[in-house]
Amino acid sequence: MDDGRFNQDSSIPMPTGADATKSRPLFDAAIVTPAIWESFRKLNPRHQVRNPVMFVVCIGAAMTTLLWIQSLFGHGEAAPSFILSVSIWLWFTVLFANFAEAMAEGRGKAQAETLKRSRRSIIAKVILDEKYTSAKGKPSSSMSDGQVAPYNSLDLRKGMIVLVEAGEFIPLDGEVISGVASVDESAVTGESAPVIRESGGDRSAVTGGTRVLSDWLVIRITSNPGESFIDRMIALVEGAQRQKTPNEIALNILLAAMTIIFLVAVATLLPFSLFTVRNIGHGEVITVTVLVALLVCLIPTTIGGLLSAIGIAGMDRMIRANVIAMSGRAVEAAGDVDTLLLDKTGTITLGNRQATDFLPAPGVSTDELADAAQLASLADETPEGRSIVVLAKQKFAMRGRDVHELGGHFVPFTAQTRMSGVDLNGSQIRKGAADSIEKFVQAKGGVFAAAIRTMVESIARSGGTPLVVARDDKALGVVHLKDIVKGGIRERFAQLRQMGIKTIMITGDNPLTAASIAAEAGVDDFLAEATPEAKLKLIRENQAGGRLVAMCGDGTNDAPALAQADVAVAMNTGTQAAKEAGNMVDLDSNPTKLIEVVEIGKQLLITRGALTTFSIANDISKYFAIIPAAFIGTYPALGALNVMRLATPQSAILSAVIFIALIIVILIPLALRGVKYRPAKASALLTRNLGIYAVGGLIVPFFGIKLIDLFLVAMRLA
Repeated sequence: MDDGRFNQDSSIPMPTGADATKSRPLFDAAIVTPAIWESFRKLNPRHQVRNPVMFVVCIGAAMTTLLWIQSLFGHGEAAPSFILSVSIWLWFTVLFANFAEAMAEGRGKAQAETLKRSRRSIIAKVILDEKYTSAKGKPSSSMSDGQVAPYNSLDLRKGMIVLVEAGEFIPLDGEVISGVASVDESAVTGESAPVIRESGGDRSAVTGGTRVLSDWLVIRITSNPGESFIDRMIALVEGAQRQKTPNEIALNILLAAMTIIFLVAVATLLPFSLFTVRNIGHGEVITVTVLVALLVCLIPTTIGGLLSAIGIAGMDRMIRANVIAMSGRAVEAAGDVDTLLLDKTGTITLGNRQATDFLPAPGVSTDELADAAQLASLADETPEGRSIVVLAKQKFAMRGRDVHELGGHFVPFTAQTRMSGVDLNGSQIRKGAADSIEKFVQAKGGVFAAAIRTMVESIARSGGTPLVVARDDKALGVVHLKDIVKGGIRERFAQLRQMGIKTIMITGDNPLTAASIAAEAGVDDFLAEATPEAKLKLIRENQAGGRLVAMCGDGTNDAPALAQADVAVAMNTGTQAAKEAGNMVDLDSNPTKLIEVVEIGKQLLITRGALTTFSIANDISKYFAIIPAAFIGTYPALGALNVMRLATPQSAILSAVIFIALIIVILIPLALRGVKYRPAKASALLTRNLGIYAVGGLIVPFFGIKLIDLFLVAMRLA
């Protein structure tokens, strides 16, 4: 460096992005301790009123506390110990619900703290004249020639151009306009392997806080300080921008309506009890403490206490999958998706054509063809060239040779010749497109065999790429190059089909090649020769048919389709336009992540539905506990409802209230981890969840309340 002001401490350990929370145990002390304190802070009425169900429980706890204080002065409606016990467990119910929410938020906050440490104030090299960014190669980092000037990263503005060299941190989000370099993005993705960033194409986006490991980059800043991708991530994972989704709002309205209905019903029981006792002349008037306990047991307290935690945990699971959802609505929509649009290259296939077979011409041995193809490819660093060398080694045990040691002259591929090869020992060996090799052979006075044309046409029809090999005036045969379908992808598509999701492959290939790959991969449909307009039209057609569409993309040409899709996953390596159009960003830039996104979304919906079912079902047992206990003094016949044979009215009421509090604690891990998701049709999932959570919700409380009753009696607490 020419100026010490540009020096940066490259020894600072980079935090590990979403990986920071992946390995954390569910009840990590670093999360649990703050969550306990946060549970008390959330007792603030302004926070409680956001959740109607828990707000009613909180009011009930406050009322019973006042009744307990009143009983201490000899004017209580029941024994002080009984009122105090009910009051304490009602407060515990509220605290446990707060704790569930705080635990869900805690994992996000831990991630946010990690991300905050990746933000740093550094001195950036701002290029003063854009003419130094292209034709002249790497700009000078010296200030003496007036090309660059030092700027604090907090003073940078959108549109400025900066030079970042090896060992330096990228100050803010931007797009590479010149240079190629490897970049450490572990601060964001948690992945230790560096990635290549270069100008043009779909690998030009860089994120502030990441570090250049080699070479240099010239970057145009695309965000102002405080508006970077990391800043948006921090706001999202801290919950500052988490808004309730439409389904969550609808469920909240339902729970609030049920709460109001039960509140009105319970409120009428006091005058009814007074009237009854007065008219029949015996019995006991039901107390407010018992009415509060009855209300808390009848309203959907369990799901009310866990609902917020379920939503937050769903976004947290996305974060741990290295996907940043811009809203809870996007996560929820992912669970409802029934159509997936996937790019072929890099998603369904490996993205690089691989040599799979050597097909010799008549009169030529396979060994001779393989030897010539390998020699022509020794200095070829393309994936196709390397795969030819590897295939010759694997099939014919031909060891790798160095073309320069052999004294050969490598002839590189050009767009004009459409072939490459080597001049060795007076022979010219070439490999390339069929028409180019045919001209080469004919120019040497040779004849291009009809059998080779037949092989070329056959490979093309099968969706492969034919590469013809020739030595001087003789065509030796054809190398079959194939875009390899990823291992296990066919099984993944079969799982999606079980989930009722239609898969559509998008490719720029011709229809023949596209059909071949689609059949091998097992997708339901494909769109060949896809243009941005064609993608957009396909999405709109599916949406018009009532389907919810998800797709992923990384280029500017994908932006219109991403903006139209219901769930749009943009690659972090992609262009700024793609990231702004999407409602999710995949930090790993893995196109197959779209499948995982859908599964996480479905898991969120299933978890919410399962726990709602369990909550409503387990309320039924309270009818057999509190109603007999509350009215048995007035209506002895109600003793028949005491099927659990609870010891005393006080014990029955306390057991039901304690069960409500404890079941929330027991269900917290399920709310945070989510119900295990297995790909299946909606009807099968519904049957399974009803069988487990509805039946479980009916049965478990009977055993739970009875066990608590036995404990209270044994300990002489009721």
